[in-house]
Amino acid sequence: MLRTRNVQPSLWESVLPEVCLRLPAELERVDAWLDDERFLVPFVPHFSPRMGRPSVPMETYLRLMFLKHRYQLGYESLCAEVSDSISWRRFCRIDIDGRVPHPTTLMKITTRCGEQAVAALNEELLATAVEARVVKTGKVRADTTVVSANVQYPTDSGLLARAVVKIGRLVTRIKTVGAAPRTTFRDRSRAAARRVRAIALSLHLRGAAAREEAHRTVTRITGELAGLLDQTAAEASAVLRNARRSLPRTTGRARGRLHRAVNELDTLLTRAAQVVAQTRTRLDGGKPDSATRLVSLHDPQARPIRKGRIDRPVEFGYKAQVLDNTDGIVLDHTVELGNPPDAPQLEPAIRRIHHRTGRIPRAVAADRGYGEAAIETRLHNLGVHTVAIPRKGTTGATRRQHEQRPAFRNLVKWRTGCEGRISHLKHRYGWNRTRLATLTGARIWCGHGIFAHNLTKITRLAAAQAA
Repeated sequence: MLRTRNVQPSLWESVLPEVCLRLPAELERVDAWLDDERFLVPFVPHFSPRMGRPSVPMETYLRLMFLKHRYQLGYESLCAEVSDSISWRRFCRIDIDGRVPHPTTLMKITTRCGEQAVAALNEELLATAVEARVVKTGKVRADTTVVSANVQYPTDSGLLARAVVKIGRLVTRIKTVGAAPRTTFRDRSRAAARRVRAIALSLHLRGAAAREEAHRTVTRITGELAGLLDQTAAEASAVLRNARRSLPRTTGRARGRLHRAVNELDTLLTRAAQVVAQTRTRLDGGKPDSATRLVSLHDPQARPIRKGRIDRPVEFGYKAQVLDNTDGIVLDHTVELGNPPDAPQLEPAIRRIHHRTGRIPRAVAADRGYGEAAIETRLHNLGVHTVAIPRKGTTGATRRQHEQRPAFRNLVKWRTGCEGRISHLKHRYGWNRTRLATLTGARIWCGHGIFAHNLTKITRLAAAQAA
């Protein structure tokens, strides 16, 4: 059952001195903006108004998520900090003697509401800011970045070894419940770990001859790991088949645990087969398709993305686009699967900005990745007066003269500030790595980060404007 506000008063409010009840300046500004009922509307479709247990008040959940992404706290750390702070309790509308929501409750609400609620929150925030006349759309700039998935650096041997270990743990969970007790299964986790350590030792060798020997050793051991995973998967398939037969006879909580373990093992065996296939392709001298290559067992939608960075030639995650204005407010952002080209994403973003603000930007700046004549023509057709995007490839004399104009060069220089905006999002609002798996999880994570960033910016601008 949906609860939007905590209406239960607390007697401690009248006992504590005023200095204890005072909020910090930033939280006071944010608190005033979040009092608007429009920020609670996106959560209504995800809860029943009458059935079920009363939920955490949505005003409390919304403020907790703002603190989480504003200060980059984990769920457990967030709940502990709010529990120990009077000012944070007051900001989150939790009574002094009230119970702070459990971390798993916040996780479940985040998953339940999904990316639709987060997107609607960002839309409502920008709509409120437009009404308050704090959003400028004269100039916007665009850039793309990679939001890393929460995965280790993927190697064939590492994925094979982790698959062997995870299959062993799931089979142990199934047998602990009492399913498939007589089905033979050998846990090969220690054998896989020995081979991974052997690979690590071989990579310490120096010299050309030693490097060739190390390469042969790594290839041989990787093939052995693929064989280990094949054997483990074959035995686990028999356990899975017999565990499914045991499901109708299992009752109580054990049935739920067995059902979850069976589903997880089924998914893991499918992914393990893909890991073995792409490993054997590489061992045979081929190269797996990067568009479908599996780089993580728990986040199958993460993809290898090459952005040309010297320190990280290849990153693993999702591609995001950010458009901000002169005040640093992010007017549009997207998170996409794989590595789509930059240029086709710009025109839809400008259309969305027009829909949100009612105005077409006067000038648009972007880097050379967007530099296509067709894109510039489409932006002009939308009503953009100035487009400052250097063209790809070799340009003619007329185009070079156009790009040397002071107005064009000034906009290109201003465009580099978008890289600073992305760096700020990565360092202060969690965009460096999404902690939620899959594309939907990445969009939820990045959406909350943008909401916290824009809310901080907009409230500061509104306060300065009022002063």
